[in-house]
Amino acid sequence: MTFIYWTQADSIYRDGTTDVTRTFHFGSPTDFQRECYTLVLKGYIDLANVKFMKMSFGPYGRELDILARRHLWNSGLDYRHGTGHGIGMYLGVHEGPARIGMTGKQPSYDHPIEEGQFFSDEPGYYEDGSFGMRVESIMEVKKFNLKYKFRNSVFLGFELVTLVPHEPNLIKYEMLSKDQIDWLNTYHKKVQDTIGPLLINTNREAYDWMELRTRKITYAVSAAPKEILSLLIILLSFTLVFVS
Repeated sequence: MTFIYWTQADSIYRDGTTDVTRTFHFGSPTDFQRECYTLVLKGYIDLANVKFMKMSFGPYGRELDILARRHLWNSGLDYRHGTGHGIGMYLGVHEGPARIGMTGKQPSYDHPIEEGQFFSDEPGYYEDGSFGMRVESIMEVKKFNLKYKFRNSVFLGFELVTLVPHEPNLIKYEMLSKDQIDWLNTYHKKVQDTIGPLLINTNREAYDWMELRTRKITYAVSAAPKEILSLLIILLSFTLVFVS
């Protein structure tokens, strides 16, 4: 049997609320399933990794929503739900006032993104009657000190507080950019360093499961087969010219 398994964990604890979704595949996914998952993952990473200047008039979440959708849109795909919602601490898992999503008209309750807010980052794709997939983590809005400092500016970005591995069996690594691979490696290293010590002496099976899904991605693995073939042809051509 081969199938996609989508699990979501929404829980409320004394120190906060969780809203986490991961998609796994048990078996051999189709090339289309892997492509769809990777498009979703690319948008999820791009939104989590963006830095933006804080303005007196924004930005609003609707202005960032395209980051999560653009790779799907470039392939003619989409998902029909919001990309991110506020996370309540003891109240609703879905809580305002700000959100990340497309709106035809600015709703009266919408609010700019502010430092200290928590949002979900949850793009997905759903094939009617066949399969569905989503990646969702919680991220905190934080102030970032970047390489340069534009006068009188404040730059914000997101830091993920969810530490759960992603499914390597569904990733087409050749579709990821170098920045996306670096982001994924950094994130998975944080999962290893934070969660690993809590599991290694208490639940070896869970530790091995985590370790398998957080191994470093090398650029050799992620290189596209067509690009490798083209490079070999070029190198062979230079060699033949040199020898002749």
